[in-house]
Amino acid sequence: MLKILAKPIITLLLSGFCLTAYSQDYQPPVFPDENRLKKIEAAFPIIDEMFQKYAEENHFPAMVYGVVLDGELVHTFNAGIANIESEIPATSNSAFRIASMTKSITAMAILKLKDEGKLRLDDPIYLYVPEMKDIDYLTKDAPDITIRHLLNHASGFPEDNAWGDRQLDSSDDELLDIYNEGLYFSSIPGTGYEYSNLGYATLGLIIKEVSGQTYQNYIKENILESLGMKNTYWEYTEVPEDQLAHGYLWEENKWVDQPYLHDGAYGAMGGMISTVEDFSKYMAFHLSAWPPRNDVEAGPLKRSSLREMHHPWNLPSAHLNAKKTSGEPCPTVSAYGYGLGWIKDCENKVTIAHSGGLPGFGSQWRILPEYGIGIVSFANRTYANTGMANAQALDTLFALSDLQLRQLPPSEILKQRKEELVEILPNWESAQASGIFAENFFMDNFKEELKGEAEAAFERAGEITNISEVIPQNQLRGNFLMEGEKANIRIHFTLTPQNPPMIQAYNLQVLEKE
Repeated sequence: MLKILAKPIITLLLSGFCLTAYSQDYQPPVFPDENRLKKIEAAFPIIDEMFQKYAEENHFPAMVYGVVLDGELVHTFNAGIANIESEIPATSNSAFRIASMTKSITAMAILKLKDEGKLRLDDPIYLYVPEMKDIDYLTKDAPDITIRHLLNHASGFPEDNAWGDRQLDSSDDELLDIYNEGLYFSSIPGTGYEYSNLGYATLGLIIKEVSGQTYQNYIKENILESLGMKNTYWEYTEVPEDQLAHGYLWEENKWVDQPYLHDGAYGAMGGMISTVEDFSKYMAFHLSAWPPRNDVEAGPLKRSSLREMHHPWNLPSAHLNAKKTSGEPCPTVSAYGYGLGWIKDCENKVTIAHSGGLPGFGSQWRILPEYGIGIVSFANRTYANTGMANAQALDTLFALSDLQLRQLPPSEILKQRKEELVEILPNWESAQASGIFAENFFMDNFKEELKGEAEAAFERAGEITNISEVIPQNQLRGNFLMEGEKANIRIHFTLTPQNPPMIQAYNLQVLEKE
């Protein structure tokens, strides 16, 4: 008799009918190594030296960085001077303008309003910015720009870094004048990727229209305060002077102080000022979205919406000639989510990241959700490339610590079907009567061929000395190893979505011993 694995969890009485809801036996993936922190701690002195050298070689007055592991800021390092004139050293509580790292926080505010049912991501933006209602697009068949287009840089607006960086202190009226006077487009909305600061400034207007308060106040009250980010600011004059990092340009072998711009309408694209200590809390919240699980929600945004921000919605390009920081070839593919970049490398490592650059400042943060780790660094030199230092640090950390990704425990149904498969191998006796195969299985596979293949494999393997646990790919697919004296046999199988799940596909492979 087949074992039903789904467990009834609640019974509802509706109009005289009895309905039973079921819960599957899902267990989230877990890290196999309990000494993760101890392993990476050994790499910190080496990485500190790398950051110190990088800052000196690139003429950064100051550079600070922090490492987040499993929701905690576990290491910080500070090099140089945050304020040259006052000779104030940089610390993990020095407040740097983080530039376009702000974008994901603006995106988070939009997703929060979506979760609250106050807007939809596929709403045309003219519902919230009426000035866009009768805008002239490049073609008559162009779709209206949506909120989603703005989030993933698919609006058709031109790339505008050089111009946008100087617009931080513009007023809302000055921003709306761009729409009132007519926009020029570089492409058709929804047809590609082009980085737009104007798009994120417009998201700030939408937050204001929907929430009834400025985007700055909405974000402060609903995100920053919720995460305990007490040293994150919009307006630089509100930052304590002994905490504020000044920005510099390296010119003619000397540092030139760069004036701060005041907060304004374009701050939604890059105006935030924060510290490593504070921003680590934001990073920890993003890491907390993984893995999907049944825990109680905690924080300003649903875990599913955080994962939606991390999704590769808009694919900019593949980088076939990409290399690791060691110089080893490692092709990557990159995409853009909501205020966040997405990168998958040749080792299938997925990185979520975003950099920031403004006159006087450069920054970057990156997390690897499947490894539970992240790094953030700030520097106070114009367009400082801190992303390269972050990449070198993580490559070094992984090389020295052998950090492992989470491992998914096998579901009960996978374990059960594995044991049932073992019972019928190699002769496949009573397989059709076993009740463990889906209706397609013996239409797609002939029993005599299955038997012949298995018996030949077992003869090559010799006596079976050990059978491994099933290694899951997901809840309904996995493989296991039957270890023989002369060779090993790998069995891979896939289950159906039925209740209970049945074996729909099966593959046997002989692995010669080295």
